[in-house]
Amino acid sequence: MALSLLAVILLLFAMLRIVRLERKSACRTFLALPFCAAALLEFFDLAALRGLFPYVAWKRLSLGVEALFPALWLLVSLTYARDLAERGLSRSTRLMLASSLALVLVPVLMPEASLYYAPDFPLEQMLFLTDAGYYFYVVMLVLLVVALTNFESTLVNASSEALWRVKLDIVALGSMLAVLVFYYTNALLYRSLNMELVPLRSLVFILASLMIVYSRTHWRGTARVKVSQAVLLKSVVLTVIAGYLLLLGSIGEAMKYFGSLFPRVLALSLGFIAGMLLLLLLLSERAKRELKVLLHKHFYQSKYDYRAQWLSLTERLASFQSGEELLNLVLSAYCDIFGVRGGALYLHQEGCGWFCATGILELEEVKSTMADDNPLVAYLRDRRWVFCSRDNNPEILEANRQWLQELKVSFVIPLFEGGKVTGFIVLGEQVVPDEEYRYEDYDLMKAIARQASVAIQHQRLSQQLTQAKAMEAVGNLATFVVHDLKNLAATVSLVVENAREHLDNPEFQKDMLSSLGNTTKKMHALIGRLRNLGESELLHMRQVDLLALARHSARLVQGRTVTVLGTPEKVLGDEEELQKVLLNLLLNAVEASEPGTPIVAEVGCAESPFLKVSDSGCGMSPLFIRNELFAPFKTTKQTGLGIGLYQCRQIVAAHGGRIEVCSAQGEGTVFTVWFPSSAAGTGQLITKPA
Repeated sequence: MALSLLAVILLLFAMLRIVRLERKSACRTFLALPFCAAALLEFFDLAALRGLFPYVAWKRLSLGVEALFPALWLLVSLTYARDLAERGLSRSTRLMLASSLALVLVPVLMPEASLYYAPDFPLEQMLFLTDAGYYFYVVMLVLLVVALTNFESTLVNASSEALWRVKLDIVALGSMLAVLVFYYTNALLYRSLNMELVPLRSLVFILASLMIVYSRTHWRGTARVKVSQAVLLKSVVLTVIAGYLLLLGSIGEAMKYFGSLFPRVLALSLGFIAGMLLLLLLLSERAKRELKVLLHKHFYQSKYDYRAQWLSLTERLASFQSGEELLNLVLSAYCDIFGVRGGALYLHQEGCGWFCATGILELEEVKSTMADDNPLVAYLRDRRWVFCSRDNNPEILEANRQWLQELKVSFVIPLFEGGKVTGFIVLGEQVVPDEEYRYEDYDLMKAIARQASVAIQHQRLSQQLTQAKAMEAVGNLATFVVHDLKNLAATVSLVVENAREHLDNPEFQKDMLSSLGNTTKKMHALIGRLRNLGESELLHMRQVDLLALARHSARLVQGRTVTVLGTPEKVLGDEEELQKVLLNLLLNAVEASEPGTPIVAEVGCAESPFLKVSDSGCGMSPLFIRNELFAPFKTTKQTGLGIGLYQCRQIVAAHGGRIEVCSAQGEGTVFTVWFPSSAAGTGQLITKPA
């Protein structure tokens, strides 16, 4: 008794708080109606259980309140925190509410004895239901479950900000509905109402009222929640499937009642046929499109869920692997969103005077080109609007009649880069021929076209950048080859200069022929590299004597004396590549030094083998060493290419070593190449990095 009285007081208090704070909004004031009805139900049931008057009168009043429950809860569940259209509730929703109000006629027109009987009430707090009472409470239970589902949908579709504002209300209202559903479930299971559960109902009503009062005391403002079109579409699909399951249940029930008059084979056949028809319906693009149009007309102001469409489009455009796949993704997005069968994407071909169909999706016999002076192109360029084949454009229709008819063109959407038409998208036949397209559709078509145009432009620029990088890589490799040729040419030039004075010397002739032979061999090797541009180069790793390599390289620098010092040190490396490094360092030392100044090549080992080249030339500044010395294509020489030392560092790095430099302006420079300790083994092949 105390719980019921407390529940009545708190329910009425919560109702007053709602009316006071939300009296300016009719939709939000509806929230007070279930609390008023719940308070009356609690009071009438309390009076019947306590025997204040004959229980029959109180239960009749309770029955009247219960008959109002479905309509009140449906009204609140469909309006609370929802973004309603300007025209209010849809026709089907109003029809459902009106039908639920018909339950009020049951307690008005039918006596209590035709609904329930209770021989030992209130000693035994059970009401046994007749057939009419059973069906009354089952219908009421179903409608309350629908209202509970509506609240769940509101909660699921609430944004994080809206959820913060409405969660207490939704939990309170959902709890009240849940306990009512549990209370009336006895009518479905046991064909009776167990009023011993009234204290449980009162306790939940008390807690829900406290939550509502708390939320109104700590008011967080209002929030509107809009059920997404995708959720509503899925709900319709689930309803259709539920109808199919009910049909199967009805067939089974018919088999039970009619027996042999309803053969089992016939029942199973009907079930399979119905299942096949259901699959055809669910897989029908036209049925799906017509359902979307129907939902738009009756439930939404906007035809499209723009947030979902934009996220879907962004995901599509981020997943392509090639230019052709990008075009197909754009066309498939248009087909899915606007309900058309197939499409084509035309892009302008620079310098050709026409547009070419570069992307085709589910269209046949596509005309490959369209001239720049076509009236359709002029329309897209001047009007900057979507062309619809249903519009009255005699000039365009006459000039492109065959093309429009063959492709069954419904719309043509322009693609712009700045103020220039770079292409257009052609959409094929509509899935629903009589569907009406308005400015909302055209605006979305143009918005998607802008995004698609940017994606196509980025893809084209990315492709051009890839090609430029490939050409740059080829150019860089060719530059390295040219640099090696330049060093070999410098060697030949020194031989020619010395030949003028020493050609008659037999020893010189022998060295000259040896030098020219080696140079010719290296030139042929470089020509071979040019034939195989882009292929990986391999280092032929063998034991190399650095001291012998230094002496041989010094002899190639004819015309200048190079002093070679040190001890024999062996490292694992490619002798030909290491000779390029040493020769490049020696030639740089020659160019940086005055004639007659010493150039020294030293070989030694300090923790690991090293090869050092030092000169007393002009030297380098610290700024140049830090920023430009090893950078490709940076040089201070008038005829240099700027890749010699960059190439040296790449070769040394491929051998696992490093290059150090110490220089002072006007004093000279020392380059030291450090090698890892020589490992045992010969004949290894290692890929040389680019």
